[in-house]
Amino acid sequence: MFPDNLTRAEAQARSELIDTLSYRVVVDLTGRAVPDAETTFLSTSEVAFTARTSGRTHIDLIGEGLRSATLDGVALDLGSFAESRLPFDVIAGEHLLSVTALCRYSRSGEGLHRFVDPSDQRTYLYTQFEVSDARRVYACFEQPDLKARFTVSVLAPSGWTVISNGAQTAVTALDGASCRWDFAETQPISTYLTAVVAGDYATLTDSYPGTGGEVAMAILCRASLRDDLDADRIFATTKTGFGIFEDRFGYPYAFGKYDQVFVPEYNGGAMENAGCVTLRDDYIYRSRVTEASYEARDNTILHELSHMWFGDLVTMRWWDDLWLKESFAEFASHFSLSQSGDDPDHPWATFCNSRKTWAYRADQLPSTHPIAADMVDLEAVELNFDGITYAKGASVLRQLVAFVGLDEFLGGVRAYFADHAFGNTELNDLLTALHKSSGRDLGHWSAEWLEKAGVNTVRPRFELDDVGAYRSFAVDQTAPPEWPTLRSHRIAIGLYRLDGGTLRRTQRIETDISGAVTDIAELVGVSQPDLVLLNDDDLTYAKVRLDDRSLETLVENIHRLDSPLARAVCWGAAWDMCRDAELPAAAYVELALRGVGVESDLTAVGSVLGQGLKAAVDFTDPAITATVLDRWERGVLDLLELAEPGSDHQVALAKAYPPAVSGAAGVARLRGWLDGDGVPDGLTIDASMRWLIVTQLARLGAVDEAAIEVEAQADRTIMGAEQAAGARAALPSAEAKAAAWRQVVDEDSVPNETHKRICLQFWQRGQDAVLDSYVARYLAAAQDISASRGVWARKGISLRKNVLALLFPQPSDPAAFVSHLDAWLADTELADSVRRVVEERRDDTLRSLRCQSTSAAAR
Repeated sequence: MFPDNLTRAEAQARSELIDTLSYRVVVDLTGRAVPDAETTFLSTSEVAFTARTSGRTHIDLIGEGLRSATLDGVALDLGSFAESRLPFDVIAGEHLLSVTALCRYSRSGEGLHRFVDPSDQRTYLYTQFEVSDARRVYACFEQPDLKARFTVSVLAPSGWTVISNGAQTAVTALDGASCRWDFAETQPISTYLTAVVAGDYATLTDSYPGTGGEVAMAILCRASLRDDLDADRIFATTKTGFGIFEDRFGYPYAFGKYDQVFVPEYNGGAMENAGCVTLRDDYIYRSRVTEASYEARDNTILHELSHMWFGDLVTMRWWDDLWLKESFAEFASHFSLSQSGDDPDHPWATFCNSRKTWAYRADQLPSTHPIAADMVDLEAVELNFDGITYAKGASVLRQLVAFVGLDEFLGGVRAYFADHAFGNTELNDLLTALHKSSGRDLGHWSAEWLEKAGVNTVRPRFELDDVGAYRSFAVDQTAPPEWPTLRSHRIAIGLYRLDGGTLRRTQRIETDISGAVTDIAELVGVSQPDLVLLNDDDLTYAKVRLDDRSLETLVENIHRLDSPLARAVCWGAAWDMCRDAELPAAAYVELALRGVGVESDLTAVGSVLGQGLKAAVDFTDPAITATVLDRWERGVLDLLELAEPGSDHQVALAKAYPPAVSGAAGVARLRGWLDGDGVPDGLTIDASMRWLIVTQLARLGAVDEAAIEVEAQADRTIMGAEQAAGARAALPSAEAKAAAWRQVVDEDSVPNETHKRICLQFWQRGQDAVLDSYVARYLAAAQDISASRGVWARKGISLRKNVLALLFPQPSDPAAFVSHLDAWLADTELADSVRRVVEERRDDTLRSLRCQSTSAAAR
């Protein structure tokens, strides 16, 4: 599936032959001397490098073609350029390679993405290069260990704002319509960390008094979003992060200035380009959101800022250690929030309620892999930007901190930055630094946690004496048969008792467990509490099971549990039990409805509301799905009516209600909200809420294409266009489904974010009559993607993933579909990357069927 692949072996051979010194890159965005100024641009890169010996290698470029190429002033054969590589021979010594190329703007979020804002027709460009898309903009040696100093110049329309990694040094008028921007040379960085941003961006500035000197700061966004930009909070979060990271990491910020650019149609959350971070501009909120959304943005800001040290200052040698930079940034962002807020446990509760749930799901898929994965090529890298790389890795780092001690961990990190600044490292370099600081031998820890896949499950096992005290107490640990590693865990065990209407902890034991059974002598003779919670305080990475009494207590009293972090562990345990077909979906629905209305962590509120709906829709016996869905709809509405007007809870519950609606009364209520009738006091039906309602009414066949168009005309923004496309795809008509399918599968004109929105809304419950025929079409599309056939020869990775993951069939008879799918998989040759996504989604279907069986047995 991955175009223009590069293997680890090829990268290693190239880095053994050459060492890069510097790049001079000129990107011409003026539209001169190109066939189509709206689709193509020119770039020139001059690369100074040293060859250690004689040999043959290549420079990377994905472009429309070469205009010129010279090595030490001698022209190279342009006809040899093929499959994104320009080969050449070198002898030992210093060389200068110059390549001028015609390149193409992206609409898929890869390379240099071009966007025209429909609200004001202003143009915005930005680059996204990780993993290997710098070669879409300039010729380069596209691998992380060939670092170099970069000097970038950009030619662009004179009215634009242009920035790059280095500070601006000059702006020179070229003619009446264009200028040249020159930027200072950077410190040595990898190609994937370079950046160019250009267009009609609005800019706000500030500064931070860093330990290495004043750091100029800027925030950029589209002009149409300027009034919604809450720059004060963003600057404040960033400054707090600078203070914590410079202090704890013991190394001053190394890249001079620090820009944060909020960009449209962005595939991910953000990207750590050195000194020029890009973030999706959905983080600029134009509608009311809960505090959880602001906290998520704070976390992203701090995640990218921490990368300036771990990832940019010190970079992995090859993508085998991708997990390390991402896991470290995940850990560091939550750590920073825990160090700066009033409640140090709150960020870790948020982590438990969101990121760890992602990790546990990923670790139970057939595609799970060790944290330290074997990245043999770029295709493997793209597939492993997942919950293992980010969330499991961060969870394991938290376990490592508990294992070696926080002070020792930070001491090792400081030594690591001092020893390897501006260089490339491997995992062992960090482990060596941590060993020196802590005295702990981390070889066994690494073998258990980093080199083996799978998640352990821990559960209490005990006997009671005649007076209800523990005669014995042990922690049982199990592992899935596919990944049978039993690990060493540092855990806390909390004992909670009901006291005056509050479920509070009365005893806590912190201990090490390992192997299949660990006896806990400290609990012998202790009276059985109402709730015993393994992994209290969420120190380790493991699924938690509750004994019968604890589960009964939790279902009845989760709203009385006084610790947000303990509730987070309990929410996670209950959801794991539901997903593993040990807790009936209807019981989870009741638990969610009982606790979510008083849950103080708004991240938990959002997660639980989403999980409650999934339990009702996907994990319930079809014979009672309508009943459980009705209970969920009524329960959410009851909570909404009780919520404090204008509160975050009211907003979260209001957003959960439209997807829950299935009957005529709910349809009438939603229609009334659109017209301003019956809206709960304090709730604003803003643009975001209107689109949510319209899309759900479209799912139910309660609005038509004309009504969606009226909304689109009232919201002439890119969000409005994206949401309208999704709403049309949700309509239960053959015509709407055919049009949506054509746009995302058969054509190549829909930009990435609109493409994703259509795919997300295509499969809807209750639309079997118009959707079942798309099973065969999906399988055909998967084969086309695998073979890079037709439009899939040029569609980007993100668009391929959208179709494979989001258009995966959800037919009326899932068991029969799985049988058909298995026969197809056995007879069909597919690229590993395509097969992986299909098998992941197959696993989701099988899990739903198991949960439905448990639901049926509990009736």
